[in-house]
Amino acid sequence: MAVSRTIVVAGAGIGGLTAALTLAARGFRIVVLERAARLEEAGAGLQLSPNASRILIELGLEPLLAPHVIAPDSISIMTARTGKEIGRVPLGEAAALRYGAPYWIVRRADLQSALLARVTGHPDIDLRLGAQFEDVAVYPKGVTVVQRRVSERQQETALALIGADGVWSSVRHQIFPEAQPQFTGSIAWRGTVDASQLPRGFMTQRVQLWMGTNAHLVAYPMSGGKRINMVAIVSGKWNRPGWSEPGDVVEIGNHFADPHWPIAARMMIGAVDSWRKWALFAMRDGGVWNKGPIALLGDASHAMLPFAAQGAGMAIEDAAVIAKCLDASRTHPTAAFAQYAGLRAARVARVQRTARKNGQTYHLGGPVGFARDQVIRVLGGSRLLSRQDWIYDWKVP
Repeated sequence: MAVSRTIVVAGAGIGGLTAALTLAARGFRIVVLERAARLEEAGAGLQLSPNASRILIELGLEPLLAPHVIAPDSISIMTARTGKEIGRVPLGEAAALRYGAPYWIVRRADLQSALLARVTGHPDIDLRLGAQFEDVAVYPKGVTVVQRRVSERQQETALALIGADGVWSSVRHQIFPEAQPQFTGSIAWRGTVDASQLPRGFMTQRVQLWMGTNAHLVAYPMSGGKRINMVAIVSGKWNRPGWSEPGDVVEIGNHFADPHWPIAARMMIGAVDSWRKWALFAMRDGGVWNKGPIALLGDASHAMLPFAAQGAGMAIEDAAVIAKCLDASRTHPTAAFAQYAGLRAARVARVQRTARKNGQTYHLGGPVGFARDQVIRVLGGSRLLSRQDWIYDWKVP
């Protein structure tokens, strides 16, 4: 394998697999290192807005994803104060026509399976499961990446290294040891429920966003509408080891109890048999990006709050941009990664700030919560959608 064409990608999540495909499409040979011995589902559902779905379609993934994705017709904004809808943001055909690409909901496992099918079938991509990134050394003409497989250490010489290994990135720890994710004070409870357990109205093709004092709830269909994905966000403390653990049904029920939450929201919460709660950690605004021939993408660079539904989308965008920059400066990865950082940092910072502001807005109560509801009613769905133009209408520069 020619060193001048070899890129090592650490991490086989959504961002890492997408990067492998975008880079291979531009003539690079890719080695993907993944510490897990097998790729398993992490999380439940994903929302992929047009800025992300456009890239996946260009990579030829639409036929593989078509049986699994749902294109919701709208986002229904509900207020816990009255239990009623206060706004409906049009998606479906309206979004596809406006942005030239669809708004999709998909199970994370289905997206990962589609990406994996393309990766394993590509002659220029070498996916190594059970291969832990361990160290990297930089030389004038590239890098040497040390990996560990069981008890055996191996070295891979390459043009560059890309860290796509998540919020607790080992690559980032090597090059930016001082840059660590911080707990945001928010905890996400995630679970799914069989759609047949809910009234017929909940089975429609829409995303529901419930806003309440110090908490909010997002629910949407997936798996062809057979299951409903639930994400409940509450404020809290996290002093335990790790960043996820099983959630107690009684505890989450208390967060969404009467009289602060209407029966419809409480019924949705109560229908979930098994919850898992995740402490939400985030990186500093703007992320950390590159050092010489080493770069980061996705959560490794800029883990963010999920309140703009752009975590996966930003990683997919990163993958497309980093491939274009490397292609334009094929033998100079340091310059390519500097260009990549320059193209991504400001946009990502704006998305991070937007997500944080959305979370604050969703959790308003009392008179300010009432004022928020009135503003949403006055704006209406079309203007609410137009506020997303800067995110959804993005294309690779």
